[in-house]
Amino acid sequence: MVVLVGEITEGLLAELGRSGNVSVVRASVPGPGQPGGAEPAEPRPAWQAGALAMREAARRQAAYVIVPDDPLAGVAAAWRAMWDVAAGPGGAARFEERAAEALAAWHDKRFELPDYYLVVAAGQPEGTGPDLYLGSLRAARPRRVILAGAGDGPGQAGHVLDALRSLPHGPWWPPLDELIEAARRFYAGGLAETQGAPAPAG
Repeated sequence: MVVLVGEITEGLLAELGRSGNVSVVRASVPGPGQPGGAEPAEPRPAWQAGALAMREAARRQAAYVIVPDDPLAGVAAAWRAMWDVAAGPGGAARFEERAAEALAAWHDKRFELPDYYLVVAAGQPEGTGPDLYLGSLRAARPRRVILAGAGDGPGQAGHVLDALRSLPHGPWWPPLDELIEAARRFYAGGLAETQGAPAPAG
């Protein structure tokens, strides 16, 4: 299972879905008027859409199952915002809130991390700014976070498919607690490969 993050468009997903060995799975969250779709008293947690999509993806049989919804999307957005000086104070607190929500859901076995994160960048990766996936997650497991070739337009799907065909093998993720702790210590301006990361298990 591959979670797609970054510069994702509906056109890209449609083109990937037309490939015979790729299945694209979106989160199916019931809306008002649908079974189980009563209006929630509170907004749905940030991890829920990705968790639902990954649960559905686990039932699919295809060479490559792509999910463009990530349970850690809220954590990643809050981590990125934490480095934005213009956003004002409170960024670190918001990151901790999102991290605590995701960790509670993960400990409750509501989701697991995907086999790979595939980061789609429209431009050069160094121009993307602070990025949790290309930063602390890639530092922890370089072979689990893959960057699709930069570019956009019709050729972008080809870059993604090329990346899928060459996914490397590597150790599994450390516990999410360790990944969150590594993110707290990670300097967004540094290179992923030069910063400390959890040691491989076993």
